[in-house]
Amino acid sequence: MSIIVDASVTLAWCLEDETSSYASQVLGRLTHADARVPSIWALEVANALLVAERRGRLAQNETAAVLSLLRGLPIRIDTTPPEVVFADVIPLGRTHLLSAYDAAYLELAIRTGSPIATLDEALRRAAGRVDVDVIEV
Repeated sequence: MSIIVDASVTLAWCLEDETSSYASQVLGRLTHADARVPSIWALEVANALLVAERRGRLAQNETAAVLSLLRGLPIRIDTTPPEVVFADVIPLGRTHLLSAYDAAYLELAIRTGSPIATLDEALRRAAGRVDVDVIEV
C-alpha cells in the first residue's frame, strides 16, 4: 500500500518545533507501507530546510541528519509529466483553491488511488471533496 505524504507531514518529521502525533503515526505506518510523493516534494523539503537553517532552527549537521533519515525511508518520487500538470494539476488547484504544489499531491492521490497524509486543512478538505481518503490516526 502507498500513502501520499505531503511536505507538511515530512517537515513535522524534520523540525522539532513542528512535531505532531499525527506525523509520527504516519511515519510509523511506513514500516509496512511506502510513501509516494510528487517531484515537487524534494524541492519543498529542501527549501524548508534551508530556510530553517537561515532562521537558526537547524544547524547544517542537523539538516544532514534529517536528509539521512529521509533517504532511509521508503519514499518513491513520482515524476509528473508536464501534460498531466497542465491538464490535471492546474484545474484541481483552480477548483479547490489550492497552490499548484498542494494540487500535485491531490492529483497523485487521485491517479494512484492512494490515501493522503497531510496536516494542511485546505488539502484535507479538497481531498474529501474528490473522494480521496485522508489518513486519520
